[in-house]
Amino acid sequence: MGVITDNLDLWGEALVGTLILFAGGGLVALALGIIVGAMRVSPVPIARAVGTLYVNTIRNTPLTLVFFGFAFALPPLLDARFNPLHLGIAALGIYTATYVAETIRSGINTVPVGQAEAARALGLTFGQVMSLVVMPQAFRSVIPPMMSVFIALLKNTTVAAGFSVVNLGSIRAYLSERGESQMLVILWVMVIFIALVLVLSWVQRRLELRWKVAR
Repeated sequence: MGVITDNLDLWGEALVGTLILFAGGGLVALALGIIVGAMRVSPVPIARAVGTLYVNTIRNTPLTLVFFGFAFALPPLLDARFNPLHLGIAALGIYTATYVAETIRSGINTVPVGQAEAARALGLTFGQVMSLVVMPQAFRSVIPPMMSVFIALLKNTTVAAGFSVVNLGSIRAYLSERGESQMLVILWVMVIFIALVLVLSWVQRRLELRWKVAR
């Protein structure tokens, strides 16, 4: 335990950095993913094309390259300086949004077409049909795959370590300078990630139980 108790300042900063990346990236991914998922099933051809282009382009690009784009291409392009943490959140959110969008789309496809048609027959717009009829049902069916996406997001936060963002993925380098065993640090990082994933798994079970009863 000495490797932790003797370096609580670094462990605390690294854990907070990871949680901020996860929470911020998750919010961006969820908001953007819902929009793109709706575009993928939109009756408007242009919306479908834009959604498809976004998903196929970003999802098939390695996450590291997405980080490179945000870290080295975006600042000169906009002639501005950005906080590396904010760039990390944006990169993670935009990348993960593609998986959220596909998960949402698969959930939408589980909703019977007749319900959407009945809603449109009542005079509801596409946005009202999606928000009031389709999405509430779709979310119930995508809890397990959606949680898998967020677990992957949690582990992907370590990529930000290579772009000057302090998190659990970068703490090994900092503690090695203090003479700590790198292998021991890696083992503790693994334990912390396992604990965080178990928390997410518990949240998944609670949501499944709650929404199963609500049905």
